[in-house]
Amino acid sequence: MAYQISTGLAIYFVIWWIALFLTLPFGIRSQHEDGAGAPGTDPGAPILTGMKRKLIWTTIISAIIFAAGMAAYHAGYLSIERLSKLMGMPF
Repeated sequence: MAYQISTGLAIYFVIWWIALFLTLPFGIRSQHEDGAGAPGTDPGAPILTGMKRKLIWTTIISAIIFAAGMAAYHAGYLSIERLSKLMGMPF
């Protein structure tokens, strides 16, 4: 079995962090855009971040990407040998 549990968790963790950084900018309103802000803070600071919603979306997106990768791996479309041949590298 090429995928051990720890390897799968590590890959999912990396995908999750990348998806988190992709979802962070969505839905942010700055103090400057809203017209309200605390004195002494940066006008570009967010009013409400909506982190709970973003964490949920991050988990959903990363689970879909991970499941697609695992399905491709188990179907034989994704393997080290095939990727090395596509890149022209001997394996």
